[in-house]
Amino acid sequence: MTQRSLGNGNGNSSIPSTFLLSGITGQEHIHIWISIPLCFTYLASILGNCMVLFIIKAEPSLHEPMYLFLCMLALTDLGLSLCTLPTVLGIFWVGAQEIHRDACFAQLFFIHSLSFLESSVLLSMAFDRFVAICRPLHYASILTNTVVGRIGLASLGRSVALIFPLPFMLKRFPYCGSRILSHSYCLHQEVMKLACADIKANSIYGMFVIVSTVGIDSLLILFSYALILRTVLTIASRAERLKALNTCVSHVCAVLLFYTPMIGLSIIHRFGKQAPHLVQVLMGFVYLLFPPLLNPIVYSVKTKQIRDRVARAFCNQLGL
Repeated sequence: MTQRSLGNGNGNSSIPSTFLLSGITGQEHIHIWISIPLCFTYLASILGNCMVLFIIKAEPSLHEPMYLFLCMLALTDLGLSLCTLPTVLGIFWVGAQEIHRDACFAQLFFIHSLSFLESSVLLSMAFDRFVAICRPLHYASILTNTVVGRIGLASLGRSVALIFPLPFMLKRFPYCGSRILSHSYCLHQEVMKLACADIKANSIYGMFVIVSTVGIDSLLILFSYALILRTVLTIASRAERLKALNTCVSHVCAVLLFYTPMIGLSIIHRFGKQAPHLVQVLMGFVYLLFPPLLNPIVYSVKTKQIRDRVARAFCNQLGL
């Protein structure tokens, strides 16, 4: 790749028009084979989340707060899959590593906005479980459809407002060194490392965003489950205790699927500079591919209404 192809066409190499996405460095000869499981993963993620949305829309019995929040989760996961799919498959299918600077900034905006939106949705689902178990008699009056809608809009507004400054903060930098990003998509912490300027403000703001979203949300989720556990332990019947806890299993799995790789990737980017490149790449794929893939499976397995609807759909297709 020549310097000319990386420039902006006016001879000013400090403001590149493109960046290079690296894929899996050193494994370019098997990129086409890696693309096969990646493609199936994306297809499964998209079909799974679309299936959840369709089932909840088609089943009037599922028009409840718990499932409305699940719709928000499915939409967020669908968005994450769709905004990373073009660059990832472009690299592994046809070696399309170049991405325009503005397209890169737009992609990182959507990736980070949707990631923090998912954190907000998981917190909302924890609140739903808290009200259902700790305030069951007031559940219908507290979590009305209007309240659920307002929670969804507030979550979206917070995510967009916090991430909106990042593309503009990156756009003001000169980029006079390497143009190579270490992932198959654009992330704020990766792009800002390429700037040949003081990135302290971006680093501080990025940490502020993480603490004010993922940090606060995770603490509130832990606090809600502490209250849930305290309430469950007061239930005399062991069967009733298990039944109450069973309604939380799907949400706990979704929380672990989301926060574990996200925290791991953030730690590697900020403190694990000596970590092998392959570890960073794999953590990046786990962070963005696994939650959208596994969340529909978890909720389909653990939610009887969704499981029964899927079973009926397959039986109808098979003529049983």
